[in-house]
Amino acid sequence: MAPERVADYPRPPRLEPSDDHVLVKVGGELLFDGKGCQRVLETYHPPTYYLPPTGIAMALLSPAAGRSFCEWKGVAEYFDVVTSRGRIHRAVWRYPSPTPSFQAIAGWFALYPGLMQGCWVNDEPVIPQPGGFYGGWITSAVEGPFKGDPMHPELI
Repeated sequence: MAPERVADYPRPPRLEPSDDHVLVKVGGELLFDGKGCQRVLETYHPPTYYLPPTGIAMALLSPAAGRSFCEWKGVAEYFDVVTSRGRIHRAVWRYPSPTPSFQAIAGWFALYPGLMQGCWVNDEPVIPQPGGFYGGWITSAVEGPFKGDPMHPELI
């Protein structure tokens, strides 16, 4: 199957359910392993996966200071990931009361793949979206260019 072109993703972004199997490891611990996630698709961004709260290892999350605002989804709150190997600051976020278009991800968790030990989609290792600010998941299923890539300064 041909990869999805992120240049063809919509703006404003679209939320869609995913049947992909997602696995996330951090600090030698399992943060998530399951299906039933949601993907946010936005022009020039690889998909951001939102993980259902029922599958998250909540014992690894600690509320973090600060909030951020997304014009599409609303106000996000952040979490540190705490394992026996240490603390990763503001590595995970969620929208407790998102805008009406994104109500399906209320309380669901997203994360920065680059801060994790590893993320996999259908057993394929994820490449983090460049730039450090974004939470996109790059796999062979998507084709760039991607926002944040220094090779494409017009997208930064």
